[in-house]
Amino acid sequence: MKTDAQKLIIKTITCHDVYNFGASLQAYALMRYLIELGHEVEIINYKPPYLTFNLWAIGAKWKKNPLLRILYFLYVVPKKLSLRKRRKKFDKFTQNKLILTKKTYKSAAELQQSPPVADVFFAGSDQIWNHLVPNGKDSSFFLKFADSKSKKASYAASFSVEDIPNELENHYKEMLSNIDFISVRESTGLKLLKNLGISEAQVVVDPVFLLDHDDWGKLTYEYSKEKYIFVYDQENNKKIRDAAKNISKRYNLKIFAIESLYPMSYAHKRIKDADPIDFVSLISNAEVVLTNSFHCIAFSIIFNKKFWLFKRTHMAVNSRMVDLLKCLALSDRIVDDHIERLNNDEIDYSKVLSKLQPLISSSYNFIDSVLKDGK
Repeated sequence: MKTDAQKLIIKTITCHDVYNFGASLQAYALMRYLIELGHEVEIINYKPPYLTFNLWAIGAKWKKNPLLRILYFLYVVPKKLSLRKRRKKFDKFTQNKLILTKKTYKSAAELQQSPPVADVFFAGSDQIWNHLVPNGKDSSFFLKFADSKSKKASYAASFSVEDIPNELENHYKEMLSNIDFISVRESTGLKLLKNLGISEAQVVVDPVFLLDHDDWGKLTYEYSKEKYIFVYDQENNKKIRDAAKNISKRYNLKIFAIESLYPMSYAHKRIKDADPIDFVSLISNAEVVLTNSFHCIAFSIIFNKKFWLFKRTHMAVNSRMVDLLKCLALSDRIVDDHIERLNNDEIDYSKVLSKLQPLISSSYNFIDSVLKDGK
């Protein structure tokens, strides 16, 4: 193993190419930070079928009965087709901004048979250990393919749920025993690990916080000269729609919204072809941000924006968002049923930074400890 003063070969594995803003940006951030430390870094181009775009793939909630399946193919498939331009822009971001391994791995078996070589492997970040989706059961995201002589670490891995089913506890215990250094993104994850008998773990910040305001500012551009509310809603939330219309009227602000599968007819500007750079730029230029997305909240904080968080209802993946705001004393930004209380008031970011900066410093220290000699 090389010393931390020398250049290390580092490979990361995460959900880097799934046409999701947060997934692309967290992959970029961890890669970029490790490169800035002076190391040779590649993201393992892991593309199993469940992480590869499939026009005809159908979600579990649509499989319940034949009528729902028909509705899916009549509505969702045409919507996916209409987002072709967006996918091309995402592909360009991946090509230009992410450094990937030359070999594409399409299964855990391929990774086991011909694993990439590295001094250090990082698994993470994002919802790589979420048992509600296939990657939470995939041994690749627990670095089972890595050579025993290499260091193996997780960085800001997320379970994204508050409980692990009893029948999966042994799976997680066995998978996690393979990792030398474990860090997770939220305190809920730390509690889950302790319940599994794993006490030597650490909470670190999401990779997007490893880069500062100025680093991200180099990627952004002025999206619009108009003053606007930015809406990023992942589940067609009525509260978000009502809140956007209410704030827009009270403060004379336009509504800009990214539109994917759900219609955003109430928005003054509906953006269908946004890529990760557009996403960050829309946040950095907004007056107010309304969302149910973790990474939209994270970038709102990085750019010191006024924001309101609406909890997700379709999937129980709120822990990471709630934990982040709680530790930054921003729980009052979580919306209850009273949307009329929402305003355009400033957030005291000097207080937020005083709580966030020690967390970032601790996260830098975690990475330093992984990259030093010895396990």
